Amino acid sequence: MAYGKASVPLNTARPPAPAGVRPPAKAAPRPDAPTTTGNPGSRTKLISGVAAAAVLVAVAAVGLVARPGPVDEWLGADPATSAPVAVTPDPTPTPVLVAAAAQGRAPTGPAVQEALDPLVGSSALGSTVHVSVLDVASAQVLYSRNAELLTTPASTTKLLTAVTALAARGPAYRLTTRAVAGRKPGEVVIVGGGDPTLSIGAKGQFPGAARLDRLAAQVKKAMGDTPITRVTVDVSLFSGPETAVGWDSADISPGGQVSRIQALMTNAGRVTPVHNETGGDPRYRDPALAAGRAFADQLGVPSEKVAKGEAPAAAGATGASAGASAPAAGISPGQELGTVQSPPLVQILDWMLQQSDNTLAEAMGRQVALAAGVEASFDATSEAMLDKLRELGLPADEASLYDASGLSRHNGISPNLLVQTLALAAGGTRPELSAMFNGLPVAGWSGTLRTRFVTPSPNRSAQGVVRAKTGTLSGVNTLAGVLVTRDGRVLAFAVMASGTSDPSTAKAALDKVAARLVACGCS
Repeated sequence: MAYGKASVPLNTARPPAPAGVRPPAKAAPRPDAPTTTGNPGSRTKLISGVAAAAVLVAVAAVGLVARPGPVDEWLGADPATSAPVAVTPDPTPTPVLVAAAAQGRAPTGPAVQEALDPLVGSSALGSTVHVSVLDVASAQVLYSRNAELLTTPASTTKLLTAVTALAARGPAYRLTTRAVAGRKPGEVVIVGGGDPTLSIGAKGQFPGAARLDRLAAQVKKAMGDTPITRVTVDVSLFSGPETAVGWDSADISPGGQVSRIQALMTNAGRVTPVHNETGGDPRYRDPALAAGRAFADQLGVPSEKVAKGEAPAAAGATGASAGASAPAAGISPGQELGTVQSPPLVQILDWMLQQSDNTLAEAMGRQVALAAGVEASFDATSEAMLDKLRELGLPADEASLYDASGLSRHNGISPNLLVQTLALAAGGTRPELSAMFNGLPVAGWSGTLRTRFVTPSPNRSAQGVVRAKTGTLSGVNTLAGVLVTRDGRVLAFAVMASGTSDPSTAKAALDKVAARLVACGCS
């Protein structure tokens, strides 16, 4: 990739992507719109319909029924030992991902249009509505309104983040936080590995997260009788600005819905390890320094002896076991003193999607950039995600990204890209991508859809059968996911409304669209 010469200009130069504007096929950068390449009207050929239906039906049947409760209740307790967890290989696809016959009667375009037109035209959905509905088994577009035009996606951006992170790293990938010896005797450097789920101790936001107290125990053992006098915090893995172009200052820590994006933090930067979906989610002003001080406290080092810096290059023995067994006097600068590893990436993505956690999303986007061998900044992450979408055969020219979370109002994504992404993830040709469906909130049951599709009564038929990502910004409400119709047909859908005045009525109007698709055979 020729960094800095990609089809979508970088954040520092890009203006907002105007809603409802079709990206040009090949155009020079303009001062009022993003530049894209390719033919937005051309549709990427999707996976075989046979495989698509098999997977999504399996996801709907297994994921919606077998799970005992919301994501924060599914996940196991902390591991009992403090030893580093070995990286495991990606799981082998199970037979559920093998092609099977398509099920259910296929809806027809005219019938779907008749069912949805009155709902999509609701004044509750604001001034402009972008919609795409796809029959996954046949790859037939059943409904299209402004479907290939970019519009503000809000948190439905996280669908692209999940797919590109899974494609780049695989579901089993783990993030490693290391401690190494500093340049001076008694100095310990904690090296951020981009894991936003780190916990200080047993009571963290994310069950099974890597823990600083366990890392500190390894360091103490490795240091032996050498007093630990100073802690240095290395956050050099990430680069560039710590907030994205297009973020509202009210959304940024300490009182907002996202922290500054740094390579070291605990509990996704939260001051208190409790997720608050509304009413603010307080984060540290400097999450890395706060984590460094918490680590220092575990080592018995006063907070005034904590500062940012970079770890020295390793010389001599490496590896936690070597560091732990070496005599204290023989410890050399850069020598590894301990490591802890995150839960598998797929589990972090589950939390990201269920809780719509913006900080987790930005950290997961950074993994796409790092896997591509480019710097882990907002600009390079956006480009790496678009490049990965192209690799997957998706119409990346129908997206303009400034972040990986969807907080930026400058983002633009078409509903067509979202439904094609969902269909590809369901197809079986890339089984690692299907892992994203476990994290998508379920209507009336989990995550950001837990209290939706409850009333009015027609919407209740969609409870448990709509699995989707929500998106909300001021004046913007979106919903994109998959569902199963009453005839057993799997559909991918995206409804993106802008110019809305009341978020409550807009969300209810979006839910009616999805519920109507569930109830309507439309064949």
